[in-house]
Amino acid sequence: METPTFDWQHTPAAVWRRHRSGLRAIRRLDPITWDDLTGIDRQKQALARNTERFLAGEPSNNALLWGSRGTGKSSLIKALLNRYREQGLRMIEVDKDDLVNLPEIVDDICDLPFRFVIFCDDLSFDVGESGYKALKSVLEGSLELPPENVRVFATSNRRHLMPEFMSDNLKSEVRDGELHPAEAIEEQVSLADRFGLQLSFYPFSQDVYLQAVDALFPDVQDREALHQEAIRFATGKGVRNGRTAQQFYRQMAGDARFI
Repeated sequence: METPTFDWQHTPAAVWRRHRSGLRAIRRLDPITWDDLTGIDRQKQALARNTERFLAGEPSNNALLWGSRGTGKSSLIKALLNRYREQGLRMIEVDKDDLVNLPEIVDDICDLPFRFVIFCDDLSFDVGESGYKALKSVLEGSLELPPENVRVFATSNRRHLMPEFMSDNLKSEVRDGELHPAEAIEEQVSLADRFGLQLSFYPFSQDVYLQAVDALFPDVQDREALHQEAIRFATGKGVRNGRTAQQFYRQMAGDARFI
């Protein structure tokens, strides 16, 4: 791998490409900004504080952003890079299938003068997959401690990252009045437990959804007509979230009624 000679001074983000056996600079970063994200103020505040501590060399946590689809989890990570890149934050996106390479990736960046976030988007594991073992070792180390300049930020629709089955719960036992989870459940939660910061994301209420729409259409005068059309669009999609608001904007931007 050529990671040690990678131009991190001028490249804020890269993606690991298995077929190239190395990193590829991300040339077209998503321009989303911190202020573009609405309805998730609590999550933004918590992630910002954790990231600022990380950049300052203070104790900080790996972060898991989990919850409903389209609620801003991935967008928040992208906005985080745009907000803190000038303070030395760098990001490497690693696909789930490439997590087996994670220890080697970390070895090549642990002595560099930047703070790295390993970004795992839409992370989850099915029965029989073993990539999570490499992730575990980077999150908390084995004989060797994890490097101080690397944190893992992951997004997932699953709280525990692993599939959960009713049969696993049926194998749990109560002994002396205490619940003892089955081994399968212990394994399911052990990975997620390694993320010290866990932020939950839920479907938007209608008010929050309309706030997101309003932020995308700041100059529209007829708010009632805009809201009616936005609600109709969300009803057709069957979900209210930030992604739906963005899709509504892309469909209706330029419409004579909303200029």
